[in-house]
Amino acid sequence: MWQWIEKINSPEDLKKVPLDKLSEVANEYRTFLIESVAKTGGHLGASLGALELNVALHYVLQSPQDKICWDVGHQAYVHKMITGRRNQMNTLRQAAGLSGFPSPFESPHDPFIVGHAGTAISQALGLAVARDFHKGHEEIVAVVGDGALTSGLALEALNNAGHLKREMLIILNDNEMSISKNVGGISKYLNKMITNPLYNRVRSEVEKQLECFPRLRRFAAAGLEGIKHLLLPGILFEELGFRYFGPIDGHDIAGLVQTLRKVLSLRECSLLHVVTQKGKGCAFTEKDAEKGHGVTPFDVKTGEKIKSPKEIEKAGEEGIPYTKAFVQALTKIARENPEVVAITAAMPSGTGLTDFQAEFPDRFFDVGIAEQHAVTFAGALSKGGMRPVCAIYSTFLQRSQDSLIHDVALQRQPLVLALDRAGLVGADGATHNGIFDMSYLGHIPQAVIAAPIDEKEMEAMLRLGFNYPHLFAIRYPRANVPKIYGPLPAAPFAVGVGQILTEGQDATFLALGSMVETALKAHKILKQEGVEVRVVNMRFAKPLDGRLILDSLAKSRFLYTLEEHVLTGGFGSKVLEFLEQRKVTDAYVHRFALPDEFIEQGAREALLDYFGLSPGKIASCVLSRLRFDSPVSLLS
Repeated sequence: MWQWIEKINSPEDLKKVPLDKLSEVANEYRTFLIESVAKTGGHLGASLGALELNVALHYVLQSPQDKICWDVGHQAYVHKMITGRRNQMNTLRQAAGLSGFPSPFESPHDPFIVGHAGTAISQALGLAVARDFHKGHEEIVAVVGDGALTSGLALEALNNAGHLKREMLIILNDNEMSISKNVGGISKYLNKMITNPLYNRVRSEVEKQLECFPRLRRFAAAGLEGIKHLLLPGILFEELGFRYFGPIDGHDIAGLVQTLRKVLSLRECSLLHVVTQKGKGCAFTEKDAEKGHGVTPFDVKTGEKIKSPKEIEKAGEEGIPYTKAFVQALTKIARENPEVVAITAAMPSGTGLTDFQAEFPDRFFDVGIAEQHAVTFAGALSKGGMRPVCAIYSTFLQRSQDSLIHDVALQRQPLVLALDRAGLVGADGATHNGIFDMSYLGHIPQAVIAAPIDEKEMEAMLRLGFNYPHLFAIRYPRANVPKIYGPLPAAPFAVGVGQILTEGQDATFLALGSMVETALKAHKILKQEGVEVRVVNMRFAKPLDGRLILDSLAKSRFLYTLEEHVLTGGFGSKVLEFLEQRKVTDAYVHRFALPDEFIEQGAREALLDYFGLSPGKIASCVLSRLRFDSPVSLLS
């Protein structure tokens, strides 16, 4: 079926293809990529847009000796194929399969793990400085999506790289998109540059004519400097210290190869501006680039999602997504309070805030890939009398640690944090699992960490958050609200107050957020075995409902904490700290939590079961302990 790509298992194999046949190679990779991702799901649009660039880079460079730093790694699916992983693409983003992002643990052609934006320029500069220190000669290339330039880290790196002027190439892959439509001054600047390509044509022609007249070059330099100020809006990159080239067509593969060869031969600190179309070659991703960014298995002809039998079966057991529950509650509150505003960092669709934006466009702010700025900006909005909520994935909020402490908590400013994707996220794996947030938020004075179990608690917690004078974080999973919570009472509650869901004298489950459903299912299994367990919906990891914990200990010495978070610094750790402070020594405490390790991709339910957090394994552990001996003086 494949004339070319079946023969390509390394960059050296690719180099055997004649230059005029590379477009045929690209077409085969495009078809293979669409058909492959249709089966596995993945980040389709970005890899389609950068496809010709992937091929051209490996045609010119000598990887893995030469280094390609990807920013972000979802541009690099064809890079994976060229570097010997095409036959493993059917395992993409699956347990024990290929990562959805580059990984040095997977291939020597991947210098770094890349799941978060903004890192490539810093990493490329570090490699270039290390190369020069060791007197090496390898090429160092950073491939940066234009959306990543909204990241403070990328701008800091640009500033430093332009100052150091090490030999390296930054390729700006400009498709006017990150995940959603790019926003801000950088995006507008790049759009202006695309409509003003005249400068490079003038400069190229002048330099060509001056080759025979070396003495005139220094006089012409001043003239060229003046011309570029006239023809390019801001000439940002050259003023920073880079030799700028472009913009050029990112889908003209022969042109890309020729340009890369010329630019690299100059051995300068250079930036090549490449214009691409995100999702190119796939009808539904071309029509809606945001929809085509991250896809689940789909029909190649229609682009419609294909549901697995398990998804169809579960559909009747689940309510709306937690993300939708958040936005519905936020929108309701915003109608009542005109000072409520929403902020996100380049994720209006992922966080569900597009609905909020549609109703309140002047009260919605997408700050780009700039989580630190989002938090500091929100803190200042609070100072100005507004009531902001920052909706940011748990994994991305990690980047704003200092801003949370210095610019919000220390300033005694109120701020609601909506931590989407808290817990395991499945196919995106280690870079995106939100399993550290209770650790990095729990030590902040006066901070509240809440976890709702349904729509009613989501709204109640948002209302508490908007009335709380300090940092208030609400964490919720990438999942749908289980209908198991339907008949539960919905009495009003205060900060730090939990809820008893079932009574039992043999043991107590102290469950948080997504694990309350698990606790109730484990309770049902244990009841069939004659074991009665109290199930407590703790609601808050900080502050804890100490009254409920002590009351539970009065009924049984066996306490089991359940959380979708790492052991260290999590909810269970906070329970142990509480008992230590109260000098409680006659309790048996077992913490059901994730291990202190980076957890790779896999189905969320399968991973929870693997790590002992499924209802069956929890029930089995409890039965084993209760039958083994009686309560002991042990905190574990």
